[in-house]
Parts: sequence; structure tokens; C-alpha cells
Amino acid sequence: MQIRKATEEDLDALMDLYAHARDFMAANGNPHQWGDRRWPPRELIAADIAAGKSYICHEQGRLLAAFYFDAGNCPEPGYDVLEAAWLAEGPYGVVHRIAAAENGRGAGTFCLEWAYSRCGHLRADTHADNTVMQNLLQKLGFVRCGTVLADDGTPRLAYEKAPGLCRCDACV
Repeated sequence: MQIRKATEEDLDALMDLYAHARDFMAANGNPHQWGDRRWPPRELIAADIAAGKSYICHEQGRLLAAFYFDAGNCPEPGYDVLEAAWLAEGPYGVVHRIAAAENGRGAGTFCLEWAYSRCGHLRADTHADNTVMQNLLQKLGFVRCGTVLADDGTPRLAYEKAPGLCRCDACV
């Protein structure tokens, strides 16, 4: 698998991928995180691409996954108010809007490990009903740190993987 920045030419394929992800989430007990609002909107993904923060995981010409990644020097809007506490201070990267294709087994792991390798301190959040993402984050050594609010005011479970604090099998 390889990671590259998404381009404008990828936009239609990305929107199809996110539609598949909404269906997958609804079928796996998470119908509200993206499904109610047709999230993410095309305009947001286009803006992510223009900002150079939309990435694609691919293999032999097949789109396996997509995600938003900001390599650091955030702060991420909404992450400054956390119910509980973050593990570590300092610059961090964030991953949002990660979605895998039907044939993308293992792509989510690959994307998150790639992002962590670029910044060494990564934060993410997900809906309380998104047990698939929660399990993936925990498997990769992310620690649940509390709750943040999404742009629309809904709560999200906040996770962090920080240097020296990872608990995944590769680091322990």
C-alpha cells in the first residue's frame, strides 16, 4: 500500500468512497455520525484537497482508503476544550474522515500508522457509536482521553497516541 495526496481528479471517487463508508457505518451500528447529514460534503473534501490535507491510500491503482491529515502545529478547533485531559502537550497531528473501501482491508491501520510516522504525536476523535474506529484506534495504541465537541456541537470520543505513551504490541 502507498499513500499520496489527493487531487481534484480524485474528488468523484472520494465522494463514492465516503458514500460507501456511510453505508458501512449504518450497517455496523453507527447510522448517525455521517449518515444523517450526508457527511462529508463535497465542498469540504474539495477544500481538504486544495489545502493539501486530503490523502489517498492505494495499491496497484485501486483506491483503498482516504483520510484528512494535518501533520502538526495545530491546534485543532474543538480540541482545546476536552472533558478529561490529553496525554501530552506540544505539537500534534490530527486524522479525520478516514474511510476504507470495501476491498480496503487493513487500509485503516496503514493510514493511521503512516500518519503517526509523520508526526509522532497524533490525535483523532470518533462518534460513540463508531465501535469499528474505536477498536482500531485502541488496537494501534491510541488512548481514549475524554470527549470533545464536533463542529456541529455533538460529542466525540477523543483519542491520542503520544511518544513514549503508546501501548500497542509493536511498542510494548
